[in-house]
Amino acid sequence: MLDTALQTQLKTYLEKLQRPIELVASLDDGTASQQMRTLLGQIAALSPQVTLVERDDGERTPSFSIGEPGQPARIRFAGLPMGHEFTSLVLALLQTGGHPPKVDAALIEQIQALEGDWHFETTMSLTCQNCPEVVQALNLLAVLNPRITHTTIDGALFQDEVAQRQIMAVPSVFLNGQVFGQGRMGVEQILARLDTGSAARDAARLADKAPYDMLIVGGGPAGAAAAVYAARKGIRTGVVAERFGGQTLDTMAIENFISVKETEGPKFAAALEQHVRAYEVDIMNAQRAVKLVPGDLPEVHLANGAVLKGRTVVLSTGARWREVNVPGEKQYRNQGVAYCPHCDGPLFKGKRVAVIGGGNSGVEAAIDLAGLVSHVTLLEFGDALRADAVLVAKLKSLPNVSIHTQAQTTEITGDGKKVNGLSYTDRATGVARHVALEGVFVQIGLVPNTEWLKGVVELSRHGEIVVDARGQTSAPGVFAAGDATTVPFKQIVIAAGDGAKAALGAFDHLIRTPAPLIAAAT
Repeated sequence: MLDTALQTQLKTYLEKLQRPIELVASLDDGTASQQMRTLLGQIAALSPQVTLVERDDGERTPSFSIGEPGQPARIRFAGLPMGHEFTSLVLALLQTGGHPPKVDAALIEQIQALEGDWHFETTMSLTCQNCPEVVQALNLLAVLNPRITHTTIDGALFQDEVAQRQIMAVPSVFLNGQVFGQGRMGVEQILARLDTGSAARDAARLADKAPYDMLIVGGGPAGAAAAVYAARKGIRTGVVAERFGGQTLDTMAIENFISVKETEGPKFAAALEQHVRAYEVDIMNAQRAVKLVPGDLPEVHLANGAVLKGRTVVLSTGARWREVNVPGEKQYRNQGVAYCPHCDGPLFKGKRVAVIGGGNSGVEAAIDLAGLVSHVTLLEFGDALRADAVLVAKLKSLPNVSIHTQAQTTEITGDGKKVNGLSYTDRATGVARHVALEGVFVQIGLVPNTEWLKGVVELSRHGEIVVDARGQTSAPGVFAAGDATTVPFKQIVIAAGDGAKAALGAFDHLIRTPAPLIAAAT
């Protein structure tokens, strides 16, 4: 399972174990069990601190638990944690073995203080780049709190369970047998739902913060670049973000960021945060901005009621997937309607799906899905596909793909529980058509996260923040950068440069602001 290089690397990691750990495996004679037996045997051979026991403990087969000898195990993997989940396995081994997690002391204290018995189950797919964050967060909770357990389940391996629970999107998290949530969640987001008093405590803590010289809203490439540039100027810098990394967390592969030949979105996002944390930047994660009040000392109001202030503000709120806005889309989201083919594609293996959108994203999604599903129907509103010629040629060569241009999606249909079809109108003939299928992947571009700024700063007709060459908005002292602005070409490398430019513009504004005015504002 593990090649020589990977075994060498893992052996180095396992040298950090501070106490013995025990792997207890529930296996049979199947192929998946044989692969798991090989993997666990290799791991156990790499460290004298790791022992392997095979025992039918009544759990899913194949599966294995990670725990301390003689103690009930609180972490279990039902499936082979390779691919994106290999890091989750390594962290679970290290943290169970006493290696301290890289988490703020306040978060550790909050996890340990949780009361109640919590049994989490996460269904994931090995191709999902969003799943590891959820898996790792819940494993961490289980390591730190003895009343929390977590089982990670490979949906492709336990298809009957996926069907029984009607899981059509990953990651899907169940708590004590009931649906807890779907999609990417970090430790902060999970704790906010478990610890009902955390929002009020957060609001009080944030409200006590002194004004920043530069307050950045958004933690994607633009926000991270702005933070680095601001911090390097030696000024008081804060970043408030719903999730640090922004859209890059949902990006499967990045191959056009200059100097980085290729990487994956979550790895890139982690590198962004690591770079920012190398400076004295106050990062306030899992916080949503809901209101901007311009003035001599602009205010940013958060959803939890806290108010942050900055002499300058840089808005880098990014964008999100654009919705089709037809009947059935919201009703069947995560019940057949999906936006990430890499994450949710494996759940539709052997089924019929549609892709809405004929740009690069839509065509790439259709190509990827064609290797998994029985048939792909691609619908494009315009009279021709808009993707690169090489992608269109590849798509047209696939035998299980149907392409319909001038197709206006009118409804996503279902049986009340999950998707069963899609209706569209042929714009050339006016004829209404219906396609029977089990999944719909929406790939029609992005919409800026700027609704909360309407009437406060000037927005374009597309909802983008209007900026000048320095990133200045229509509000004095308020700058903006990245995909939320009118800057053309929404690319990571452009957003990063844009963030640096906005930070420099904001700093120039700061040093040109009369000192008495600054002193009065604080």
